[in-house]
Amino acid sequence: MKKITEIGKMKQVRYALFALAGLFIGWLLFSSPSETKSDEHEGHTHEVQKEAQIWTCSMHPQIRKDKPGKCPICAMDLIPLHKSGDTGEAAIDPAAIQLSEEAAALANVQTSLVSRKNPIKEIRLYGKIAADERNLQSQTAHISGRIEGLSINFTGEAVHAGQTLARIYSPELLSAQQELLEAIKINQPQLVKAAREKLHLWKMTDAQIAAIEHSGNVSPIVDIKANTSGIVINKRVNQGDYVSQGAVLLDIANLSRVWALFQAYETDLPFINLGDQLKFTLTSVPGKVFEGKVSFIDPIINSTTRTAGVRIEVSNSKGVLKPEMYATATVSAGLKAYKDEIVIPSSAILWTGKRSIVYVKEAGASSPSFLMRQVELGPSLGNAYVIIKGLTEGEEVVTNGAFVIDASAQLEGKRSMMNDDEAQTKQSMTPSQMKTMPAQSEHAMFTVKGKCEMCKDRIETAAKSVNGVLSASWDQDKQMIHLQFNPQKTSVDAISKAIAKVGHDTDKYKASKKVYDNLPECCRYRD
Repeated sequence: MKKITEIGKMKQVRYALFALAGLFIGWLLFSSPSETKSDEHEGHTHEVQKEAQIWTCSMHPQIRKDKPGKCPICAMDLIPLHKSGDTGEAAIDPAAIQLSEEAAALANVQTSLVSRKNPIKEIRLYGKIAADERNLQSQTAHISGRIEGLSINFTGEAVHAGQTLARIYSPELLSAQQELLEAIKINQPQLVKAAREKLHLWKMTDAQIAAIEHSGNVSPIVDIKANTSGIVINKRVNQGDYVSQGAVLLDIANLSRVWALFQAYETDLPFINLGDQLKFTLTSVPGKVFEGKVSFIDPIINSTTRTAGVRIEVSNSKGVLKPEMYATATVSAGLKAYKDEIVIPSSAILWTGKRSIVYVKEAGASSPSFLMRQVELGPSLGNAYVIIKGLTEGEEVVTNGAFVIDASAQLEGKRSMMNDDEAQTKQSMTPSQMKTMPAQSEHAMFTVKGKCEMCKDRIETAAKSVNGVLSASWDQDKQMIHLQFNPQKTSVDAISKAIAKVGHDTDKYKASKKVYDNLPECCRYRD
């Protein structure tokens, strides 16, 4: 009996040992690494939690959701929000935008070093050839009568000085000749002198008057002689017409020298001076370059086109230049006031209405990292701009792909071209607050009629003048304008009205005839 009791006690001890061993093995297998790590670090426990994924809209970055779905504004699929820390590399500046090497290559992000140059501004002017107004003359009738003969038959005919243009029958001329002969018969010197002066006023020569005195024959026919050589630009009478003294018979233009009249925008006028030598070409004479000096700059700006006339005097001894020919001039103006200033390509600049911004690559970052920089612009050089303030020599500025970088900044709630002062406020908002915010900008496009580079400048300037328009770009080939605007401040309808007001038809509005007729010839797009 005693032996049986001892055996039972041994079994109980064995079971207890098995239970303790099982607890120890379970503790080893299922204890968390954080607890083990906390024992090694003086009992401080750190709970590692995975941050929840945030989903946003590529068109409306204020939308924040904790799961995928549709944008409540535009119904586009939400995309996962990429943050700077997601790449595993911390940006040097917390405000910087980081892209992976693959994303930068896919967006074709390109940079160039900022350098100083002596800027040359290329100005392109459009205009046409016109007759020199100082060489225009009107042939008038010196006496009243009927046109018995007309030697000029059509407009455009060439005439030479002294050539007979017309013959006029005049009863008054007949009476004046008879008065001269009567005065000679009665031998009255004073009357003879007065009769001769009367005939001189009617453009009769001394030889003609002497012939009348010697022959005693009178004639009611007087010849009208050309005062100048040139081209008839306006024929105002026909044979058989009755004309009064002083009536204009023909308008004659001497085209040995002509004017090239160009239109220059008010922003380009400071770079054009009297006496400058300009080169221009004609669409009708390809391959030939003409030159002339600026002889006049219109002191008054056209209120509709915002341009002023620039006149060039050109020799035309061979008659190649004909009035109304279209001409294009180029001016290379050195900007002495901006010598040795920073110049960057215009593709690097993003316009937001009042602000001009660029993206600068951070030096020393292990992955592509960019910071937004606001700059102050100087004169435009066509495909480049002078930078007055905001950049230093040696920095790398983004010249291609800046829109992609800016879009990433908007998605991350950082400063961007659409969001400056409100950036920090947005970052502190909760997802529920972000949902209630209206869209900061919208994109729109519609048809705008135009014909040339002058049209492009006029259309884009008119669109940007509307409060709330962030950017505007007109495509000449497709006749379409692309807009980015704040819908809280303006609308597509208001922008369309502003463009039509300066002379360009849109989908919704047509420019008034008066404004359209005031456009330069090269800008008129209507058939």
